[in-house]
Amino acid sequence: MENSLGKRDADVIWHPYTQHKNLDLPVPIVRGEGTLLFDESGNSYIDAISSWWVNLHGHAHPYIAEKLYQQARTLEQVIFTNFTHEPAVLLAERLLRILPGNLSKIFYSDNGSTSVEVALKMAIQFWKNQGSPQRNKILAFENAYHGDTFGAMSVSGRGLFTDAFRELLFDVIFIDTPQDSNLDQLKSVIQSQEGKVAAFIYEPLLQGAGGMRMYESANMNGLLEFVQKQNIICIADEVLTGFGRTGTLFASEQITHPPDIICLSKGLTGGTMALGVTACSKTIFDAFLSDDRSKTFFHGHSYTANPLACAAGIASLDLLEEKSCRERIESIQRQHQSFIKNELSVVSHGLFENVRSLGTILAFEFKSGKNEYTNQAGRAILKEAMSAGIYLRPLGNTVYVLPPYCINENQLRAIYDFILSIPARVKLNA
Repeated sequence: MENSLGKRDADVIWHPYTQHKNLDLPVPIVRGEGTLLFDESGNSYIDAISSWWVNLHGHAHPYIAEKLYQQARTLEQVIFTNFTHEPAVLLAERLLRILPGNLSKIFYSDNGSTSVEVALKMAIQFWKNQGSPQRNKILAFENAYHGDTFGAMSVSGRGLFTDAFRELLFDVIFIDTPQDSNLDQLKSVIQSQEGKVAAFIYEPLLQGAGGMRMYESANMNGLLEFVQKQNIICIADEVLTGFGRTGTLFASEQITHPPDIICLSKGLTGGTMALGVTACSKTIFDAFLSDDRSKTFFHGHSYTANPLACAAGIASLDLLEEKSCRERIESIQRQHQSFIKNELSVVSHGLFENVRSLGTILAFEFKSGKNEYTNQAGRAILKEAMSAGIYLRPLGNTVYVLPPYCINENQLRAIYDFILSIPARVKLNA
């Protein structure tokens, strides 16, 4: 259709992470309900990846929608210097009660990338304010992804997403994720930078955009213990892992040593609106208290602590803390484990590699050329999944399932059945 929404979109919009040359028109989605997305032709799609990992409770959730409506009728936006408001204070109070460690302050921003930018700036300025400006290096993991703004790109693994800007990114000390075999070597690298490192930023237990790479908490405990003995600020990027994705409310709960700073976004509002949070310890905050105004944390956003987004965050927490939500998270975890043990591992025929799960997340690679983001198997699998009424968006040949917690057993079964059918549907390259 000449004036279809997809055609109109193609005329005026540039989509994220999208090569537009020879691209099929985007699918116009007109509404969502629970786990399902509906297009303008009435077709439904199971949102198997929570719309880029943000949706917790399902689309168009009536409780969150009602709370948003009530807030919109009361206060939609106010500058967050000199003023405050109930949704911002209440959300901060509730987050600090459930976050791991001894965190005492919440700084609001707009999204995951900005929450990371805030954390990095806090850590670097902390040492400057303390009279140790030489402590300005950042330690990070290889294959990390922390966002697409310049600071967040700098602490992300060098590769396809950052190559165009490589010369403009600040230097970072990259190390591998900890294993039994490399822990002493990682400690040696860190020891060689003694007195120079401001902070260590990491995605706890799961590196998402880097390929859904999972690593064990036991080795991370050993690494963090050593890092904290070096008096290095620890920043946990829980933008993806927060709010139940890994089985606990926060992945850091599965690690003995809590961080000094935590970054949150994605599921923070249940997937309803953009909002970022950087939570920090009292020690970090106190380093900015001074009669010297140059020690102020000069960072902010026009929509800092937007009342609508904060109201959505509070409503999402209400739902997340219900017993039934915990039961659904546990059910997804059990179903993933059963599928891997009794089906996926049994019928793999060598085509499914590195099958793994963590909480509500299931992932594996299809044996099809190189394990990389540009692997064309991902596009073929996406197309076949859509034809089956399922939205999967593989990271190259890394396929993962990360559903909203409201997904039912029949919908999850449909996803599993599709996965098992991929070898017959998609021609994979050796």
